[in-house]
Amino acid sequence: MLKIYNSLHNRKEDFIPLEANKIRMYVCGMTVYDYCHLGHARVMVVFDMVYRYLQAAGYQVTYVRNITDIDDKIIKRANENAEPFTALTQRFIDAMHEDEQALGILPPTHEPRATENIQEMLTMISTLIEKGYAYVGSNRDVYYDVSKFAGYGKLSGRKLEDLRAGERIAIDEVKDDPLDFVLWKAAKQGEPAWDSPWGLGRPGWHIECSAMSSTLLGTHFDIHGGGHDLQFPHHENEIAQSEACNGHQYVNYWMHNGFIRINDEKMSKSLNNFFTIRDVLKAYKAEEIRYFMLNSHYRSPLNYSTEQLDNARASLTRLYTALRDLPVAEASLNSEAEQRFHAVMSDDFNTPEAIAILFELAREINRLRMEHNEIAAAETAALLKKLASILGLLERDAESWFKGESLDGLDDAAIEALIQARLTARTNKNWAESDRIRDELKAKGIVLEDKAGLTTWRRA
Repeated sequence: MLKIYNSLHNRKEDFIPLEANKIRMYVCGMTVYDYCHLGHARVMVVFDMVYRYLQAAGYQVTYVRNITDIDDKIIKRANENAEPFTALTQRFIDAMHEDEQALGILPPTHEPRATENIQEMLTMISTLIEKGYAYVGSNRDVYYDVSKFAGYGKLSGRKLEDLRAGERIAIDEVKDDPLDFVLWKAAKQGEPAWDSPWGLGRPGWHIECSAMSSTLLGTHFDIHGGGHDLQFPHHENEIAQSEACNGHQYVNYWMHNGFIRINDEKMSKSLNNFFTIRDVLKAYKAEEIRYFMLNSHYRSPLNYSTEQLDNARASLTRLYTALRDLPVAEASLNSEAEQRFHAVMSDDFNTPEAIAILFELAREINRLRMEHNEIAAAETAALLKKLASILGLLERDAESWFKGESLDGLDDAAIEALIQARLTARTNKNWAESDRIRDELKAKGIVLEDKAGLTTWRRA
């Protein structure tokens, strides 16, 4: 049985879907005012892995990942750029999709935008006011009254009295309690705004996810995910407003991935210690980044370093080497290795153990090749690719992996031409020219391998 670590109860629990063989899952997506960094990439990769595995396990998954396309940071950046906020957000949505495609992220079932769900948010806010869980401040902002929700703090384990300790209400504060959070912000001069029963304004951040998830998945669904930093206050506030509005449990299983850290600090834009996905892709292949992230358990903190990415490159090279020059074959069904793979993945998505099984298969392929058992080696290679694809790994052809991308302007055609020139020199016994060409290619990161009268190449 699938077990998931449920952040709501801080323990692994048997996963029982609300509907047999169907899963409804929501993950908090990006706020689109800049390029995505590696911290965002971890959320993308982790829940893409979860999505892939749940489907491989036989579930029909409805996966919703939202886009926040209106908030203070977006408005500030658009004003700085002297451009409409819609132009800013569309540019970075397009960039986000490019990054996702590079990383092999499957598109979610639905990708709602906050600005396209304003009416659903207004309906929810109105219900909260009617039920006495929200109030309109003198500044026309609408606030959620945390004191009215008895379960506040159940996800994060925090108590209202502890949260209030040291808090003070500013002289001009219009909230009844410093912990109350905004559901609707009254418009300021020149800001984007939508009409509402309380005047022109825009939604607060927390209400967006409650409204979009309930609209697309129903008011009670299976899994809600996101980064660990969202557990409080964002997810805590989602629970409070959703359960107060609908009168029943919001989500059954809460999943949170760990931070990516640099020098023991969380990677974030606010700390200015981040690397964008596209910056890292200039030095490393997308699959190397993906492997780096999946080689640690999703709940663990992950320390970023070039050494870790170099190790990912070396590990993938070992796996692709095992697949090289083998004929196409069908994977054997219900093998012992496949059963163990599913057993570790069913134990809260234990990708490090799953990757260890991939290396066992690679070693088995190498053993079979040494015994000249090409048929069994090819069948094991097919199984290796099948299981790796569940993690979004080894989806390239082995030869294309080794040839890689163009370096120093030297494309595949130019490399092949130099290799042919070297072969001609060897035929003419011009060993000096042959060695010169090999050294030129080596200096550009191209490794030649001569065997059985043929020359193959790969990028170092």
